[in-house]
Amino acid sequence: MPKLTTPLCHMLGITAPILQAPVSSSPDLAIAVSEAGGLGILPITWTETDALRQTLANVRARTSMPFAANIVIPLMDKVRQANLDLALEAGVPVVSTFYGDPVPLIPRIHDAGALVMHTVGSAEEARRVVDQGVDIVVAQGIEAGGHVWGTVATMVLVPAVVDAVPTTPVVAAGGIADGRGLAAILTLGAQAAWIGTRLLLARESDAHPAWRERIVTAHETDTMLSEAFDGGWPDAPHRCLLNDTLEAWQAAGEPTPGKRPNEGEVIGHDGLGMAIERYSIENPNADTTGAVTSMALYAGQGAGLVRGEATAAEIMTNMVEEAESILGRFGKG
Repeated sequence: MPKLTTPLCHMLGITAPILQAPVSSSPDLAIAVSEAGGLGILPITWTETDALRQTLANVRARTSMPFAANIVIPLMDKVRQANLDLALEAGVPVVSTFYGDPVPLIPRIHDAGALVMHTVGSAEEARRVVDQGVDIVVAQGIEAGGHVWGTVATMVLVPAVVDAVPTTPVVAAGGIADGRGLAAILTLGAQAAWIGTRLLLARESDAHPAWRERIVTAHETDTMLSEAFDGGWPDAPHRCLLNDTLEAWQAAGEPTPGKRPNEGEVIGHDGLGMAIERYSIENPNADTTGAVTSMALYAGQGAGLVRGEATAAEIMTNMVEEAESILGRFGKG
């Protein structure tokens, strides 16, 4: 892996300024990213506690590199609270928090010796959470795939957040899919990039082949920000690839829940045989069956820049090398 490091890299113990968005339920992607010099992130919100215990042991057995755990704040019931405790007990060095107020969790995470990394959508929010003890800020632009917290474009949000919290490392998220994007956000003052859509096409990702194909063939205009896929997480805007579910919903005038076309229809099953209904938040993993392209196909506008699969290490190496070349031409390498 080429050397394009920032102070945040040294802080996290990584060698490349790339953080993996929590886009894959399989630990393989997080392990691959961490082994390649970035920070792999495990989504632990939807994992049963016993399964998470096995996953954490699996990750630690397969890599000695740092990794993080991500948790969605408003969904923290008793199971998720237990998951956070389990991750902290396992020595996860960084906890990524999303979609809410992290302040009540900060002492608990710090007491376990971990860093708090929180996603924000505005400069004001960044100042507030840093004042309360957040260690790292992720500035998420509206271009991002999956669930989106803010309403400002990455190009504007990142420098605003950098200016608001000048002594705190800032990670840029949203629309970054190649080395050009990485170079751009480093120039804007961010210290690392948060990569989701591009890493969905890593060979270590568990994204369903049909979802992968839709990303590969997508244009930058082929995503939609909506609240349509709300089964399991209501009132949370998210960006997905346009598909027949969204198109039918649009054609019907974007009706509210309870009045949507084919609402409640079972369109597939997950790997455990659990039913997936239309408008569920569930995305199709490799073992999902049924009408997978009718499900939530999370992707950012950067999908228009993604044109093929590769290993996580190859994706990261290409991204860093391209960024180094660009920055070098301007004397910033």
